[in-house]
Amino acid sequence: MIVDLSHVFHEQMPGVRFKNEAGEPVELTARMRPFMTHAQSCAHYEGKASFEITDVAFQTSVGTKMDAPRHRFEGAADIASIELDRLVLEGVVIDARNAAPEQALRLADLQIPDDIAGKAILFNFGWDRHWGTDAYRAHPFVSREVLTRLRDAGIALFGVDCSNADSTKDPERPAHTWFLEKDILIVENLTQLEKLHGASFDFFSIPLKARDAAAFPVRAFAQLRGRPLRENAASASAKLS
Repeated sequence: MIVDLSHVFHEQMPGVRFKNEAGEPVELTARMRPFMTHAQSCAHYEGKASFEITDVAFQTSVGTKMDAPRHRFEGAADIASIELDRLVLEGVVIDARNAAPEQALRLADLQIPDDIAGKAILFNFGWDRHWGTDAYRAHPFVSREVLTRLRDAGIALFGVDCSNADSTKDPERPAHTWFLEKDILIVENLTQLEKLHGASFDFFSIPLKARDAAAFPVRAFAQLRGRPLRENAASASAKLS
């Protein structure tokens, strides 16, 4: 069984919001429109075929996306430098669905397994239910003691189902600073993590091999262990989430 963990990437999708140098609000988003329509292309093929080519423009910190070390540290490793074996990992979901808006979760609030080295640790706040609303921005986060526990345990990837791995009120951005310094990847804006509680699964988060990109949208999904990745079409269609 495969569980899709990505939000739909679309025209005018919600993204990071901040103020520019003039103090004006700016929100990152995506633009998608036909570069060439079927009608425009038809003449190239004597009316026997037609094609559409899509023009897409976006900032890299939109949608379900991965942060490379360059996102935090100038000149550090970019998205293209991430080897494929770092993008397919054994995953663990941590249940944090009792968190309140902007709450800093401590170790006492969570059940974190001992064996997490080299794994993708995904925090399920349940915040994907607020996707596209103002409530999505007032997300919970994990405290420095939790970040320290994860970093010292040697996790490979830190994922959240909210817009930021850190509190946006904390200028140090400890998750981004501590994890990316140690080449621990970060994936934000996940969804449907509740479907993975108690499951054994592999986590896939695959960006384009984009040179000089500090971050990039990914197609994130989980494959439950014990099931073949390729199934017959009828079975796969019925099981895809």
